[in-house]
Amino acid sequence: MKITKIGHCCLLIEVEGKRILTDPGSFTIDELIVEHIDMVLITHEHADHIHIESLQRVIEANPDVVIVTNTAVGKLLTEVAISYQILEGKNQSELCGVYIEAYDEKHAEIYEEIGQVQNTGYFIANRLFYPGDSYTIPGKEVEILAFPIGGPWCKIADAIRYVLEVMPKKAFPVHDGIERMDRVGILHHIPNLIFPENGIECYPLKAGDTAEF
Repeated sequence: MKITKIGHCCLLIEVEGKRILTDPGSFTIDELIVEHIDMVLITHEHADHIHIESLQRVIEANPDVVIVTNTAVGKLLTEVAISYQILEGKNQSELCGVYIEAYDEKHAEIYEEIGQVQNTGYFIANRLFYPGDSYTIPGKEVEILAFPIGGPWCKIADAIRYVLEVMPKKAFPVHDGIERMDRVGILHHIPNLIFPENGIECYPLKAGDTAEF
């Protein structure tokens, strides 16, 4: 599996001969020039995870792309006549030849009910768990975890505790687009002080970085 972090929560995942894009949101508008995409996974409706114009560009460049999301996001896509497939709850499906599992969890708390939208995390090819904006515990062994590390609902202590509870073999940070890229290293450095001593390999990916797992 090869993962390129386009930015924030937008990842290009290359697995089993397929190319999967996650959450093409408003924080990655300029960077999002991606072709040969087989599938797009969208976890929830917040603008930093779905930017309609960017998604339309992806579809134009990849006419056969399969959009996979939940009911809440689907309503937005219906309004602009974008076709999609629903995968939510605790369901699973083989899509474009890749096994995908859904894990629904309400968006992590910002403050009380603010921003509490439907959030669907995705387990990809039984290897990578991408929880979206939540601290979902998948309840099974995780090889690779993309863990949220910054934002109005996330603090570094919670992010670290989440990773230690999931106990993946490997982990890398996402949801860091709100930080200045020349200063995001502070957030990336702290987990690397803790994870290795717990047997977790940490990959502090920044926008544009690629890692092979």
